[in-house]
Amino acid sequence: MKNILLIAYLDIKESLRSKWFYVYSLVFGGLMALFFITGISDAVVMGFTGLSRMLLIFIQVTIIILPIFILITTVKSISGDKENNVLEYMLSFPISLKHYYWGKMLGRFVTVFMPVFLALIMGVIFGLSKGGNLPWSIIFLYSILLFALCFTFLGIAFFLSSIVKSTDIALGSSFVVWILLLAFIDIALIGLMLQNRVDDNTIVTLAMLNPIEVFRIGAISLFDPELTVIGPVAYYLLDTLGTTLLIVYAIIYPIIIGGLFALFGYLAFRKKDLI
Repeated sequence: MKNILLIAYLDIKESLRSKWFYVYSLVFGGLMALFFITGISDAVVMGFTGLSRMLLIFIQVTIIILPIFILITTVKSISGDKENNVLEYMLSFPISLKHYYWGKMLGRFVTVFMPVFLALIMGVIFGLSKGGNLPWSIIFLYSILLFALCFTFLGIAFFLSSIVKSTDIALGSSFVVWILLLAFIDIALIGLMLQNRVDDNTIVTLAMLNPIEVFRIGAISLFDPELTVIGPVAYYLLDTLGTTLLIVYAIIYPIIIGGLFALFGYLAFRKKDLI
């Protein structure tokens, strides 16, 4: 465990020296500040106002930006170390492959989760300064959902970084994964529905296998338990799972997916030619 924490510490220090970390932090912190300046929290849209309105906008931004930021900044983690001979140098020390892999993942998780979480805390502080009633249970659950989403794409990124041979291929693969998952939220599914070649229940089931869509539905259900925002599909989801089970699924499923991809990545990393 000591070696894992040491590798995690080194990865965090390396990330703090990289420009991507400050761009990443500026994007989410800047967006939250922009919400304050533009007065989004004072607007009323579909019955949402205050912090709820701000967090709903933050959800939509997170769905688009967070996965691709995690993928493109993390997918080079192992493949980049191979190309720069950093991995060869690290393995010259009494550190096992398991310590290196899981230590890198732990350190990278800290650097991708903390900026998003701190941006959420900024919103909470702003809500307190406005004197409003903060839904603490919702904020806690939303933080867990962010944790699950970060963990999912971190696992996918480490899997890609372990199986590819170069950082260029790793970056290309990450963009393909992001585009496919993002497109599968609406574009591909609507196309299938219009063609009427696939049963509607099957399409909804496939959509709920997409971790981005699962996060989206779970986060929206915190503020809108009836899911009126997503339309008629809400009746199917609520009748099948119910509000409580839907939130549990939105937390557990992405974590399982991220854990499986991370494990597969470790198995591939352990068996491949490392140098």
